[in-house]
Amino acid sequence: MTIPTTPTLSPERAAQLRGISIATLSTALFKRGLRNAVVQGALPLNRRAARMVGLATTLRYIPAREDLDHLGVFADRENAQRKVVETIPPGHVLMIDSRGDASAASAGAILITRMLRRGAAGAVTDGGFRDTPELRELDFPVYCRQPAAPTNLTKHHAMDIDVPIGCGGVPVYPGDVIVGDAEGVIVIPPHLVDEVAEEAAQMTEFEDYVTRQVDQGASTFGLYPPSDESRRAYEAWRAAQAKA
Repeated sequence: MTIPTTPTLSPERAAQLRGISIATLSTALFKRGLRNAVVQGALPLNRRAARMVGLATTLRYIPAREDLDHLGVFADRENAQRKVVETIPPGHVLMIDSRGDASAASAGAILITRMLRRGAAGAVTDGGFRDTPELRELDFPVYCRQPAAPTNLTKHHAMDIDVPIGCGGVPVYPGDVIVGDAEGVIVIPPHLVDEVAEEAAQMTEFEDYVTRQVDQGASTFGLYPPSDESRRAYEAWRAAQAKA
């Protein structure tokens, strides 16, 4: 099996994606037949943190087993959880498959702070994180299902780094483009990111225009989606804005 990857995400493209909501990105993906792209249950701990954009580095957990998962494993430099924190490339988002089990932590403030200082772009789990009071104050995008105080060892065995995973019901491959905002997290296949970003940026401009019109009393009929007349009015507005 060939895993689709991309080695880089340009700063210009990343900046563009930060200005687009995951709601709009999900519509652009839907138009291309991708219906399952938004990670279910993953919400931001610090809503004041910057929007998240980066390439996926993955961590896969399997259920813990008592003879293998004890506090001594944290001293093992090959432990997948500890190793990924020290090897995640700058600009990457750690995507964690915790099997949707938020009864134990996927990670905590120390490891996530380490990733922040190493230049990672964010952390996402379909389970829980511990130390959430500290994480809520950290200027770093962190997404989880709910707080989870128990150590990961009670439920999770860190198994693999950079393999295909499921996170919140969404397939995630290493190198996928991950975008997060205050509403959640979306996964974009890298071969689609350029066309999706361009179309979604145009959709964002149009939807901002529509929102202003509706706020001023306009009906959505004939405006969203636009009739030919509404489309002409929008294009005239764009031209006027460009001259301003």
